[in-house]
Amino acid sequence: MTPTEKAAALRADLADCDGVLIAFSGGVDSAVVAALAHEALGEQAVACTAKSETLPAAELDAATSVAEEIGIRHELVEFSELDNPDFVDNSGDRCYHCRTMRLGKMYDTARRLGIETVCDGTNASDPGEGHRPGLQAVEELSVRSPLLDHEITKAEVREIAEDRGLSVADKPSMACLSSRIPTGLEVTEEKLTRVEKAERLLRTWGFDQFRVRDHDGLARIEVAPDELDAALDPEFAQAARDHLSDLGFDHVTLDLHGYQTGSVSPANKSDDTETEDVFSQQYPSS
Repeated sequence: MTPTEKAAALRADLADCDGVLIAFSGGVDSAVVAALAHEALGEQAVACTAKSETLPAAELDAATSVAEEIGIRHELVEFSELDNPDFVDNSGDRCYHCRTMRLGKMYDTARRLGIETVCDGTNASDPGEGHRPGLQAVEELSVRSPLLDHEITKAEVREIAEDRGLSVADKPSMACLSSRIPTGLEVTEEKLTRVEKAERLLRTWGFDQFRVRDHDGLARIEVAPDELDAALDPEFAQAARDHLSDLGFDHVTLDLHGYQTGSVSPANKSDDTETEDVFSQQYPSS
């Protein structure tokens, strides 16, 4: 089947529901599910975004804008992952605890609205992509994943989004801020805040695909290969050292391996070793 045919089948499938609530981040996956659900169900489709310390403020604003673009009703719920000691401990199953809490809030909202079906944006490319403990929570809570059910891959999701003129069709993937903290290091509000501010600076400086990893006070900057030349510019090195030091980082480094998803996850142990992956020249704060 073509992506267009798969999208039509997904829309028809959702049309059989009395209503659906979509766990909505504003990224391309959940945006496509929300758009198709809105086409199928109109006012009976609701997008729901969870606001917490791990969601950058810019991403919350973006989710609100995308929901308005689609025309779907948009609900916000608030919670704190930091209330859960298992999440704060940041073991290999951190994402499981986060997703369980987040989806629990989705079900609470769905029940309040009289909606039985909760959907997420898991696509057919996700199950095979490295360490994904959050998918276990999706399965345990019986959340529907329409993109996965209809075998729609990430590339096909982007094609469907482009066909519908969604502004997020080419938006890079964005994991929560806690993914910037290596497994085994405690997640704190202080770390999440300085990572968010550091990444906001890089975005302001014109970088598109990047991460700032927080190795307990050492900032490891990852940028996409096609942006590495800009990151190697001495003026950027000076600005990054000065500004990130002001945010509370003790050292600022550039990873010459470039941007890699899950580079601090337990499924990729070599990426957690700062001696191998971090740019050999470090810029101390004093």
